[in-house]
Order: sequence, then structure tokens, then C-alpha cells
Amino acid sequence: MKYVVLAVLSVMFLGSCVPAKKYNDLLEKEQKCSEELHKFKTDALNYEGSAAELQTKFELLSSEVTTLKTDTSALGQKHRTLLARYDRLVVINEALEMNYNKLQLTGANETATLTSDLDKKMLELQRKESELYALERQLQEKEEKLKEREQRVLELEALIKSKDEAVAKLKSRVSDALKSFNNKGLTVEERNGKIYVSLEAKLLFGSGSTAIEAGGKDALIELAKVLETEKELEIVVEGHTDTDKISKTTHPKSNWELSVLRATSVIDIMLENSNLNPKQLMAAGRSEFHPVDAADKAKNRRIEIIISPDLDELYELISE
Repeated sequence: MKYVVLAVLSVMFLGSCVPAKKYNDLLEKEQKCSEELHKFKTDALNYEGSAAELQTKFELLSSEVTTLKTDTSALGQKHRTLLARYDRLVVINEALEMNYNKLQLTGANETATLTSDLDKKMLELQRKESELYALERQLQEKEEKLKEREQRVLELEALIKSKDEAVAKLKSRVSDALKSFNNKGLTVEERNGKIYVSLEAKLLFGSGSTAIEAGGKDALIELAKVLETEKELEIVVEGHTDTDKISKTTHPKSNWELSVLRATSVIDIMLENSNLNPKQLMAAGRSEFHPVDAADKAKNRRIEIIISPDLDELYELISE
């Protein structure tokens, strides 16, 4: 991108004898645009990675909740079994005590035997009681942990639902704002939690041109007015071309250059006619390599404006 813009500026400088100060200003502006483009590309990749990581962690938490429920059920069953055994031991102990009292006078040997048996039963009873208490503590800890996990899952589900509702509401606002452009090469879709506004090239540009025509400009202004109040969005403008090769000496010289220049032209119109924060925007060129219909070149010549929600709050909740 940097070398393309330098080439453009060089041609403009040689062709029209631009003053040195204005040339330097253009170089500085180009450098700033290049840095912002790099930042937005990096941010976009990070957010895509964050979204995938958030989904993985959410699935892991759901799996852990299922495991905890299973463990808690097993512990509850074991707890009930030990209680039953404990009750039986109590009954046996009481019976032994009664027998002991009855046979207390039958002889020292029998008394010693009964005493030994009673001691063994008492020790067994104490061991069972200790095991029972340990299981009760473990069961309580599992139940507390289960409640904490369930609460976090509920919070995640609520936050995800809130994000989905916000995206759906924004899609409705965008669709309403652009409904006059329906059947004119403009579509609005929601996919994977993002809003895709697709504008066919015929609505925006003349053949091989990067200058936006009046009808397309109106659509971009309407869209920018809707988005300017949404401060927590990432907006990526992607340029797409067909497979026809460009063979000329003037700019744009390739489909790569054409797709990038058209994307930046769209951003310029949106920024000039709204209060959009430039930090929310990124321009990207996809050239001919992401067609939507291999049999229809006109559909592949398009601008796609991808609107993504801010996932920082969701990511922070999972990280905690």
C-alpha cells in the first residue's frame, strides 16, 4: 500500500509540479494512513482471535458445569449410601450393647470377646462417621463451586444475549436507513454476530473508477449517520473486484490497487459527512480472491462494510 501511494504521489508530483511543502504533507498523510491501516488490521485479527477464544472458553465452562453436576449427583448418592450404612451400624451397636449387658456375667472370656467386638464396631463406626463428614464437606464444596460456575455461565449467556440483541437492533436501524436502496445493488445481512452491508460496484463507481457517484454517496452518508452514534464498533471497509485484469499505465494498475482505493474512497465519504471516529474504521482490499458468485462477475465487484461489536467486556468476564 505504501509503495502504491508513493508511486501515485510521484506521478502527481512529476505531472503537475506540486510544491515541495505540499508533497511533504502528502507523504506525511500517507505515512499516517499506512500506520492506521496496520493498526486496524492488527485489531481486526485480534478481535477475530478473541471471539474464537471466547467461544472456546464458553464451551469449556459449560462442559465443566455438566461435569460438576455429574460429580455432585454421584457424591449425593454416596452420601445417602453412607447414611444408610451408618444407621445400620448404629442399630448393630445398640444390639451389641444390649447383648453385652446380658452376657456381662457369663464369664470373663466371653466378656473380653464381646468387649473386643464392641471396640472394633466402635472404631468402624467412628471411621464411617469421619468418612461421612468428609464427604459432606466435599459435597458442600462441590455445590458451592457448581453455583459459582452456573452464575458465571448465566452472566455470560446474558452478556452474549445482550450483544446479539444490540447487533440485531443495529441491523434493523441500518436496514431501515438504507431501505430506499433495496433492489439497487445493496444488501444488509447478519452473519456470525456481525453486520455485512454489501454494495455492488455499479451503485458506487463507474467502470475502473475510484470516484463515488451521487447515488452511492447518498447510501454511504445514510449509513455513516446511523453508525456515528455507535462508539463501540469496529468497521472494516473491504473492496472486491472481478477477475478481469487491468492493463494500463495509469493508476489503478491492478485489481489489488483498485480494491484498496475504492475502500479508501468509501471511508473518505463516510468521514466527511458524519461524526464517525476514524479510529473505528479500517480500509482493506481483497482484489478478486473472495468472489460471491463465480458465474456473475458483477456481483463480485462490490464494497463490503463489516460492522463488528466490541467484545472486550465479554472477554474480561471470561478471563476473570
